[in-house]
Amino acid sequence: MTQTAHTSTSPGKQMLSEQVYAHLRDAIMRGTYAPGDALKPQDLAKEQGVSLAVVREALVRVVGEGLADRLPNRGFAVPSFSDRRWQEIAEARRAIEPVMLRMSVERGDVDWEARVRAAHHRLVRTPAYVPEEGEYYSGAWSEAHRAFHRTLLEGCGNPVLLETFDRMWTASELARRWSTHRNPDRDGVDEHRRLEEAALARDADTAAGLLAEHLTLTADVLTGRTPSNP
Repeated sequence: MTQTAHTSTSPGKQMLSEQVYAHLRDAIMRGTYAPGDALKPQDLAKEQGVSLAVVREALVRVVGEGLADRLPNRGFAVPSFSDRRWQEIAEARRAIEPVMLRMSVERGDVDWEARVRAAHHRLVRTPAYVPEEGEYYSGAWSEAHRAFHRTLLEGCGNPVLLETFDRMWTASELARRWSTHRNPDRDGVDEHRRLEEAALARDADTAAGLLAEHLTLTADVLTGRTPSNP
């Protein structure tokens, strides 16, 4: 009897946790919470009208994506603005993604080329900012941006590497959004155009170099360094 009751309520709890997770992720990405802000389970439970257990489950997922920290004896918080943190993320991406892009250039077929062109076209045609979403990148643009970068790397044909990319992308997404305010004049359109051209020209050296510079620029902007032109 107890087992039956548990089975019947589990899907409902899972749905609530998913809703709270989506709310938290969106709020952090939109800047509702500033770097270092506490994420208090009790307040979130009251705000969302759910139990503490549901909120904690959602918070654990957000922590797993690198969008929040779990602090010993202090609960949960949005990551603090730390040069070291974002430099480490950028370092990991620079070590892996250019290698993946080289593999894509070498292994990608005609279908991969078509997907890269389509992903780039979608990115160019998607507004980066919309009034109703405030000063941060729009959700649609952020997804188009992720899809373009992932599509470039999908030609590598290695699902383990692509799963690694997915984890690193989510962990670096908050830093990338913060960088918008540190360098609003950055010409990302040109950076992405040159990446697409080099990849489809099958110029692995240029493509890998451009991607490394593209990733470095975001880290440099966050730390206030003078970036090199990509």
